[in-house]
Amino acid sequence: MAKSKSVFVCQECGYESLKWLGKCPNCNTWNSMVEEVKEEKISTKQSVILNNEPRSIVSIKSGEYERLDTGISELNRVLGGGIVKGSLTLISGAPGIGKSTLLLQAANNIAGRYGKVLYVSGEESEEQIKMRGDRLNVLSKDLYVISETNMDKIKEHITNTNPVFVIIDSIQTLFKQSMTSAPGSVSQVRQNSNDIMSIGKTQNIPFFIVAHITKQGELAGPRVLEHMVDTVLSFEGERTQEFRILRTIKNRFGNTSEIGVFEMSQEGLKQILNPSAVFLEEAGFQKEGSIVIGVIEGTRPILVEIQALVTETKAVMPRRTAVGVDNLRLNLILAVLEKKLRVYFYNCDVYVNVVGGLNIEGTFGDLGLALALLSSVKSKAISLERLIVVGEIGLTGEVRPVTFCDRLVNEAEKMGFKNAIIPYRNKDRIKNKNIDVISVSSLVEAINKVF
Repeated sequence: MAKSKSVFVCQECGYESLKWLGKCPNCNTWNSMVEEVKEEKISTKQSVILNNEPRSIVSIKSGEYERLDTGISELNRVLGGGIVKGSLTLISGAPGIGKSTLLLQAANNIAGRYGKVLYVSGEESEEQIKMRGDRLNVLSKDLYVISETNMDKIKEHITNTNPVFVIIDSIQTLFKQSMTSAPGSVSQVRQNSNDIMSIGKTQNIPFFIVAHITKQGELAGPRVLEHMVDTVLSFEGERTQEFRILRTIKNRFGNTSEIGVFEMSQEGLKQILNPSAVFLEEAGFQKEGSIVIGVIEGTRPILVEIQALVTETKAVMPRRTAVGVDNLRLNLILAVLEKKLRVYFYNCDVYVNVVGGLNIEGTFGDLGLALALLSSVKSKAISLERLIVVGEIGLTGEVRPVTFCDRLVNEAEKMGFKNAIIPYRNKDRIKNKNIDVISVSSLVEAINKVF
């Protein structure tokens, strides 16, 4: 026997309150409290029999060598080498970015290699998925498709099909009949995620779960969803552009901040094995305001072009616009240039863009960004031919060392670069012969080398 009570649940963080609140006291979100009927069982005496016993970690077999190969090397890279059996992977992205396309291609490859794959769609019918499959040349007979949103029936289909891999598209569309709240609510998402995790861990079946995002680009639904899954992937890019970037946000079985680069075409997503060549395809070498920098994404070294445009303005508040670069980092570098070099930007609009749509994280591109800004404000191109710049700038104007500098120089050498400017303290690890390595210890020294 169970009794029901009404509670108000925040749809952002899952906070519960007995009365309605205009603002959630936990996450400070306005108008996020929704009334839900919660059933409480009076009798809670249940016996759970587990046959598990503590074992020595040395005697436990590692699952590292039991990964499923997706047949897409860029997807394998961001997952840490493939899909771990029994794992839960959450993938999010803007509508139309290509999440379902990527998963359908991976499902087809896995079905052809390992056996039955179940694709559960709560947003499309079987006929619509078949239409996309025909366009993507998805022909595996072991790929099973079902359009279903009832979690209890999905569990039955999994038991009857006995698949090696399951895709849920999407978690916000699923519901349990025993719960009165609407699909996509905190209670429904939490309970359905628990059921999926229970199936995956007990039957050793890996799951891919698609999740929606909010207008701000954040993952929709309760944060508990991110904590429950093993891996969180973010699919980035603009629908109007052809390139897509798959980024690892969380990974219990590999590196975080790893990226995979894809190109959207009529036949589906094509993986880009050499992203540096793509980002430098139309690079403006020795052009005013243009510099090639090196960044590390996960374990992958990538060369990318950064452009700066500095124009005089009569506005009271000059603009500071950065695409692909953190605005706070841009303001910091501008402050260093004004203080240490007496180059003033208070009467100038500043625009910075990273070519190709890549978002730069970390401090690898500080020195390159500073030189690009100086090149634009002085209307003078860099003098060195085919140059790559790597280095972090400190508040005192010094050039600080960066990690994996040797990998970036090796990548530049492979791409045919002739000159590299790096921090002085990174010079000892560089042993390249086909590229001229110039080490600098300060911003002033770097300027004297390139202008």
